[in-house]
Amino acid sequence: MLCYSFSSFSQEKVLFFQTDWGFDGSIEEFIKKAKDSGYDGIETWAPIENDKKQKLKSLLKEFELQVIFLCGTNPNDTFQSSLKNYENYLNEALEQKPLAINSHTGSDFYTFEQNLAFIETANKLSEIHNIPIYHETHRARFSYSLPETIKYLQKNKDWKLTLDISHWMVVHESTLTNRKSLIENVLNRSHHIHARVGFEEGPQVNDPKAPEWKGVVERHLDLWEAIIRTNLEHGKTVTITTEFGPPNYMPSEPYTQNPMSDQWESNTYLMKLIKDRIYNSGLYDE
Repeated sequence: MLCYSFSSFSQEKVLFFQTDWGFDGSIEEFIKKAKDSGYDGIETWAPIENDKKQKLKSLLKEFELQVIFLCGTNPNDTFQSSLKNYENYLNEALEQKPLAINSHTGSDFYTFEQNLAFIETANKLSEIHNIPIYHETHRARFSYSLPETIKYLQKNKDWKLTLDISHWMVVHESTLTNRKSLIENVLNRSHHIHARVGFEEGPQVNDPKAPEWKGVVERHLDLWEAIIRTNLEHGKTVTITTEFGPPNYMPSEPYTQNPMSDQWESNTYLMKLIKDRIYNSGLYDE
C-alpha cells in the first residue's frame, strides 16, 4: 500500500479505523490484524466491565492504535429510560478518553422533541469532556432520512454527523444525485465517515470490487472526498471507519449462507480506494 504525507494540508490528518463488527477472533487478534492492515485505529462498542476496559487500553497502547467508541440508545425502551441509559453509557465511554464517539441516536418512533433531547444530552457531555460525539445517519434512528435529518440540523447548529450514506440510499431508493443542495448541508456538518457502499435496494453491495458496482462506488467516493476536503480546508482531522459488515449485511448464498465476498478484504480495499482518491485529488503527496 502507498504511504502518504500531507502537502498543502501538512498539519492535518485523515485517520482510518477498522470495525470489529463480525470479527470472530479475540480482541488481541483483531487489534493486531488492524495494525498489520494499515489502520490508525479501531471502532468498537465502549466496554463496561473493568477487565475489558483495561485489556483494551493495554492493547491499544501496545499496538499504537486509537479508538472510536460506539454508543447508542435502545429504541425499544421508553423515552425517559432510554435517555437516562444513553447518558450513563456516554459518560462511561467518555471517561475512557476515546478519540471520538459515534452515536446511534434516538429512534424513528420518538418525537422530534424527544430525539432532540438525546442530541442535546450528547452535546453537553461532549463539551464537558472535550471529546467529539458524532451522530450517525442510520435507519431506525432520528436521522433515518435526508429530509428528517435536515430538520434537526436547522434546529441545532452545534452537533456533528457521522455520514453513512448507504442507509439513505436504501430509504430513498436513490443515490441522491438529484438532491445536491440538501446533501451539501449534510456534508458540511459531517466529520466522521462510515465507509460502506450501499445502493438503491440495499445497504451493502456484495463486492465493491465487482465491475457492476463501479458507478455506485464512484458516487460514494465523490461524497467522501467532499467531506474530507471540507474538513481539511477548515483545519480539522477526518476520521473514516471502513464498515462493510458480515452476513446478513453481507449478501450470502442461499442454503450455505456463505458470504459473497470477504468482509476484511472489502474494508481494506475501500481504505485503499479512498487513499488513492484523495492522493489523485491533490490532497496528498506520495
